[in-house]
Amino acid sequence: MQPLTRAGLAQMIDYTLLRPEATSAEASALIKEGAALGVWAVCLSPSLIPVTKGGLRLAVVCGFPSGAHYPEVKAAEAARARADGADELDMVINLRWAMEGQWDLVEQDIMAVRAAFPRPGPLKVILESAALNEAQIVAACRAAASAGADFVKTSTGFHPAGGATAEAVRLMAASVGPNIGVKASGGIRTTEQALAMIEAGASRLGLSAAAQILAGLPS
Repeated sequence: MQPLTRAGLAQMIDYTLLRPEATSAEASALIKEGAALGVWAVCLSPSLIPVTKGGLRLAVVCGFPSGAHYPEVKAAEAARARADGADELDMVINLRWAMEGQWDLVEQDIMAVRAAFPRPGPLKVILESAALNEAQIVAACRAAASAGADFVKTSTGFHPAGGATAEAVRLMAASVGPNIGVKASGGIRTTEQALAMIEAGASRLGLSAAAQILAGLPS
């Protein structure tokens, strides 16, 4: 495998702004900087859209950050995001159902969002992997794949258990196989961390430190 260039890594990045107090001006600045950096997409909270995308794809979060919303509420949020211009959707699973092993409910939750946000728009399913054990991560990945997810994603970045790890990414990639992507997100702040996630099997990265991470690679 050829070493990644700055441009190659940029095309794997969802440049993220999800702080609750983030302003419209900050979102516009993020989009402008993301376009200059050549990232794949920007990822924003739903109340920050619609926005002028600046030629980038727009990812929007759903059921964020707790995932404890009713499925019909998540579905309504997904439909509104699509109507407001979202190209991709990042939804959070219901962690209680995952921890209780209620995988049929987890799958139904994801299916409700998938129906409200149909393809070709990619659906990424956030597992909050640091809060789950290995068996739960595997089961959550299988539920997401069965429900029509295009990606499984490690973390919101807001859970006290932590964010992405290379070990979780590796397990998730093995669990979903080659036809579903893995997005590593949560606590990725250095070039070395980003590359470690990709080596472990991540095909997309969610991060807010895009400029400094990309600066660590040759152009």
